[in-house]
This record gives sequence, C-alpha cells and structure tokens, in this order.
Amino acid sequence: MNIGFKSHYFKKLAKLEAGNFWFRARNQLIFWALRKYYPKLKSFLEIGCGTGFVISGISEQFPGVKLFGSEYLEDGLVYARERVAGAELTQMDARYIPYESAFDAIGAFDVLEHIEEDDIVLQQIHKALKPDGMVFITVPQHRWLWSMVDENACHVRRYGANELHQKFCREGFEIIRSTSFVCTLLPAMYLSRMLQRNKVDKSMDVMAELRISPALNKIFEWILYFELFLIRVGISMPIGGSRLLVARKSTIIEKDS
Repeated sequence: MNIGFKSHYFKKLAKLEAGNFWFRARNQLIFWALRKYYPKLKSFLEIGCGTGFVISGISEQFPGVKLFGSEYLEDGLVYARERVAGAELTQMDARYIPYESAFDAIGAFDVLEHIEEDDIVLQQIHKALKPDGMVFITVPQHRWLWSMVDENACHVRRYGANELHQKFCREGFEIIRSTSFVCTLLPAMYLSRMLQRNKVDKSMDVMAELRISPALNKIFEWILYFELFLIRVGISMPIGGSRLLVARKSTIIEKDS
C-alpha cells in the first residue's frame, strides 16, 4: 500500500495558500460546485483537509453546515485546528473511513493522486455517503504533464478524464459534472513541467512554481476566475492542469465482468 505526502510541506502550504492564485481560485470553484449541486447541504466531510484552507473557507461560505475534516498526517491538523474551530477534525486513513451513510457530501481536493489504492478510497466514500449523497473531487490531470514536481509532491499518478470517470462508475457513482480547469495557463504549465522533466533532484522545492511575483499572481488569478465563469455558464473544458468531478452515490455498482 502507498499513501504519500511529506509532513514538512504543511508549513510551506500554510504560508502560501491564502495569497496564491491557484489555491484561491480552486476554493472559489469548490464553493460554486457545492452551491450548484448540493444547495441544501447539511453535513460535509473533507478527506485530506491538510492545513484547513478549504474547510475553513467552507465554514465561512456555508454557515450552519456540520463540518468534518480528516488528514492522514497529524502535522497538517495542527494548522487546520488554528484555521477552523467549528469543524470536527481527526487523523484518518482514507482507505478506512469509519462512517456509514453519514454525510450529505464528501470532498477530496488533490488527494486521490497521492494514494495508490484510489479504488478503495472511492469504495469507502461510497459507504460513508448518505443515499443520493455527493462527492466533490479535484485531481491533477494529463499523464503527459508528469514531471519531477509530481515526484516530489508524492503523486502516484496524474489522471485522464476517461480513466477517472470509469473508476467512479465502477464504484457506484453517477457522474453529474466533470470539467478541466487551469486550461488557459496550460501552455505555461507544460513548458514549466518539460523543463523539469529530466531533472532528478528530489530535494527541489515542490512549491517553487507557485511562488511568483504579486503582479503575475494577480493576473493568473483573474485568468482562472474567467475560467470559473465559463464553467458556471455550463462550458466543460476538455483539457487543463486539473479536473473537477462531481458525482452522486448510486445503488447500482458497475463491476468489470
């Protein structure tokens, strides 16, 4: 079994997230998706809540929702507890979720790519959701973007859309919405990753490509907000550095024969 993340990254993330274009835009995408697809949300579990940046935003955007957060490493929960006092936070392995039919919705934002046994995680999510409950996930996309950045981030994969859809359908989910994002910035992302492809320095700073000048950070943020506008009006983009998937728990599970 494999589940990976480096605990010392949490300190770097805690300093970076609130001001960085990618984390800020991803939060807005998540908030929109929750409002759009589960407007009567009452209970929500975030798997792999890290430093609490997402779940603290959800607590502000959705007052009254009962929030639960889990993290494989205790180091992340130290920061999460400082950020959001109103959520129930616990150390947990996503392959062994100790709940059954408990939540309206579950989120896993850039988590599945760290876990070799992602099929087991999806089975556990299915079990933990209430009937007709929904899962919201984001993952890094396109195998051809693989580079040392992924290696140092402890990723075990980047997903293809079809691969992701098939995995969710096999484990008993009906896909409601699936779209790429970080589309406009894909050429810059591709160039950055290709420059890293042949490097073997595993001590490199995984956050380096997110540390940019304030002016460029603001430009990139507005570009991603424009992408969010397109997604909100119904445009699902085929390619992009990341993918958002929203799926509903189904009672019919498709298994390979």
